[in-house]
Amino acid sequence: MPSTSVTKTASSLDPPCAAEELLTAPRKHPGRWAGAVAVLLVAVFLVNAFAGAAIDWGVVRHYLGAGFLLQGLGMTVLLTVVAMLLGVALGVLIAVMRLSKNPVTSGIAWFYVWVFRGTPVYLQLLMWFNLALIFPMVSIPGVYSARTVEVMTPFVAAALGLGINQGAYTSEVVRAGILSVDEGQVEAAYAIGMGRIKTMYRVVLPQAMRVIVPPIGNETIGMLKTTSLASAVGVTEILLEAQHAYYVNNRIMELLIVCAVWYLAAVSVLSVAQFYVERHFAKGSSRPLPPTPLQRLRAAAGRKPVLR
Repeated sequence: MPSTSVTKTASSLDPPCAAEELLTAPRKHPGRWAGAVAVLLVAVFLVNAFAGAAIDWGVVRHYLGAGFLLQGLGMTVLLTVVAMLLGVALGVLIAVMRLSKNPVTSGIAWFYVWVFRGTPVYLQLLMWFNLALIFPMVSIPGVYSARTVEVMTPFVAAALGLGINQGAYTSEVVRAGILSVDEGQVEAAYAIGMGRIKTMYRVVLPQAMRVIVPPIGNETIGMLKTTSLASAVGVTEILLEAQHAYYVNNRIMELLIVCAVWYLAAVSVLSVAQFYVERHFAKGSSRPLPPTPLQRLRAAAGRKPVLR
């Protein structure tokens, strides 16, 4: 008898609809559909506008391989590389100076960042190009001496202006990356006898690169487009070459479209390079590495991607 009553009590506790299947309705997203429709309408409008515009696409195809524009593109890429190398070198140096406990060193670094972030890069380019008005001669006593006008060519002025300006922004990126490394890593390096400089480039910077690389990649892409300002001091980059051409033939929009195509191509190459650099420095992280484009294609084709 007692066992029977217990059985009845247990069965009475079962929910009445335990055996019934619960039906769920998918959540509706009217905002997504409205946004998709709006984007499609804008895309149709733009396609229709370009289709009806007085643009000679044959001229666009002709100038895509024009030698003078390719030379301008080469100058743009070269100026980007030189300016970014200078900017990164200065950025690392200034970031280390900002973190120094010496008030003079950190104060000089702060002043550098304040000046070059606080003035327009266009203004800095003009000042570098006209540096001879302040310093007529450039000399290293007993080694080298020359007139500043001869040394400060348009390319040198543009490279210095863009690179030194970039160094101010890069220093803040590098400083943030250094501060993201746990202090215990530095203490451990000191404990095994490493000096400050060796600890910085053997322990701190390799770990900080995970934080530093993404914004530096964005800055490099931004620099590629900022080089168009170098025309202010006479550097014949791709946009200035296009302007020289359309002043003559009046094919303004066609040549601007050609410039846009080449800028997009260069940015695409830099984006791919940034992806693989980020992936390289992400090794050893607890997060899984992002799949490469080839792995994405294999996954889309139904093949198991090979993880590296």
